[in-house]
Amino acid sequence: MAMEIERKFLLPEYPERLIQEGELKVLTRHSIDQTYLAIEDGQELRVRKISDLDTGEVTYTHTFKDGKGISRQEIEYNISAGLYNQMIEAVKAVPLVKTRITGVWNGTTVEIDLYTQLELTVLEVEFDSLEEAESFSPPDWFGQDVSTEKKYSNKTVWKELQQKQE
Repeated sequence: MAMEIERKFLLPEYPERLIQEGELKVLTRHSIDQTYLAIEDGQELRVRKISDLDTGEVTYTHTFKDGKGISRQEIEYNISAGLYNQMIEAVKAVPLVKTRITGVWNGTTVEIDLYTQLELTVLEVEFDSLEEAESFSPPDWFGQDVSTEKKYSNKTVWKELQQKQE
């Protein structure tokens, strides 16, 4: 099982100026519909529909994660549209929708998630090791480090979205 090691920041504003000045180079733009199939004791099972906003290509993934904090085990693989639709229909849940901008800033790959159903924008950075993650010094524009704050996790935000729909 692969390890996912990431830190998450509460991005105070979209870095339009950095993009225009070329300091933040945008690589990809995707729309992601994310639905959880099961969540229990630090484990989660989810599916995603990922639409490339530049090419129109659509892919689907199925992901299992285990653990809490900035380092978790992860298994992710592609699935068919048919299998995705069957799982979505089975859980009858509202997907969490976000636009993900992947870019490079100062040699570091960053993912900016703009959530469409709520007032939330976060920036994530993935690392190869726990030591690298812990020693990383983010710039001020990244905002507050919320890596270990449960209320900003995707599964918590998704659960809140389900309650709003009831």
